[in-house]
Amino acid sequence: MLDLVFLVGVLLKGVDGVVELIVGVVLLIVTPAQLRDAADALTAPELAEDPHDLLAHVLLRGVENLDAGTASFLAAYLLIHGVVKIGIVGALVLGTRRVYPWAVAVLLAFLGYQVYELVVHPTVVVALLTVFDALIVLLTWREWREGRTLRETLRSTTDWLTARG
Repeated sequence: MLDLVFLVGVLLKGVDGVVELIVGVVLLIVTPAQLRDAADALTAPELAEDPHDLLAHVLLRGVENLDAGTASFLAAYLLIHGVVKIGIVGALVLGTRRVYPWAVAVLLAFLGYQVYELVVHPTVVVALLTVFDALIVLLTWREWREGRTLRETLRSTTDWLTARG
């Protein structure tokens, strides 16, 4: 079961890395004013239907005080975070065991920043991401200690799932 959670976590980290790259590029290309206009346009129909829509309000609050400096910082953070995640997932998929300690170290660094953000600006989203990242760190450490590659873990998990089905 832990192997399955690890594999799903690696998959989600890869998807998350791609999304972070896309958002980082968008933040470099689009101005904060354009982002605010886009958020207004996207949320207007939903808020007309439901003035208390949580997701619409979160999106609007997220861009309302965005300035060029903050957008540049976020873009750099997301681009670096995305490239690192995709690199780690790619190395794991290729079967490189040496990447496990590096993955743990990098994820712990990002985890440290997320904990800092939780202390300074606590949000439910950052709290959930922090718990998820901590779980992935623990499972990555476990896989490294077990001495298995991602392919071996996938093979044993597939065997386990088919035996149960």
